[in-house]
Amino acid sequence: MTSAPEQTYESILVDSDGPVGTITLNRPDQLNSWDWLMSAEIGHALGRFDADDGIRAIILTGAGRAFCAGAGLLPAGRTFDGSLTREEAEARYPGPRRPADRIRTPVISAVNGHAVGAGMTMALRADIIVAAEEAKLGFVFNRRGVIPDADLLWSLPRLIGYSRAMDLLLTGRIFSGTEAVELGIASRAVPAAAVVETANRIAADIAANVAPVSAAITKLVARHFLEETDRNAALELERDLFRWAGRQADAPEGVNAFREKRDPRWTLSKTKDFPVDLFDDRI
Repeated sequence: MTSAPEQTYESILVDSDGPVGTITLNRPDQLNSWDWLMSAEIGHALGRFDADDGIRAIILTGAGRAFCAGAGLLPAGRTFDGSLTREEAEARYPGPRRPADRIRTPVISAVNGHAVGAGMTMALRADIIVAAEEAKLGFVFNRRGVIPDADLLWSLPRLIGYSRAMDLLLTGRIFSGTEAVELGIASRAVPAAAVVETANRIAADIAANVAPVSAAITKLVARHFLEETDRNAALELERDLFRWAGRQADAPEGVNAFREKRDPRWTLSKTKDFPVDLFDDRI
């Protein structure tokens, strides 16, 4: 891999290999523990990748044997006391930032090992999750004397159903990557050694074969529809966007590439050609 230009971080590594960008949580001696600095750095790196039309898929993974073991444990039990504020961390990295579920580029979480608490909320922001079969996963907030955050009480019941969500959120129990697939949290479970390779294979397939603007519309509108209660309004928006896509240059190109058995040559830009007049993702 070649390093992304002119930017270094303290808690993450950022690389790109052709159209695939990779963000690696890089505190292996602390099991990649989360804090506001890491959050700010991830948001900044995602923003840079999303602003680059050359990057068509992003992988988020962890260094060492863990993905992320949750919030960093500070002395005297000060895990959640706000010692490092969000504002202080983000001041180090000015510029646009959005979480993985709000950017136009598809994001794949390669959960290569244990992920609990904030590690799980981070992974769930991705569009696709590949988990290590034997990874220990958990929403352990209630076992730490706090409550689930990062909109888990809203999002997880919608993703996997209320009963299954409560089984995980109320108990805070540990479950495996294999069970995560059974629950509908993860997309695939593979041996730990194959997680990043599998994520790279998915990312390369998206980068080569999926139109960037089509991918952006699909992921952002699908997330938006988790909140849409009017099915007719959702259907109308979907129809408008389908009609718009069908009139763009990538539509005939996709058909021609299929017929000619060649790789497609997409021309629409995720940064310049997204139909904000139909669906404004900047709000």
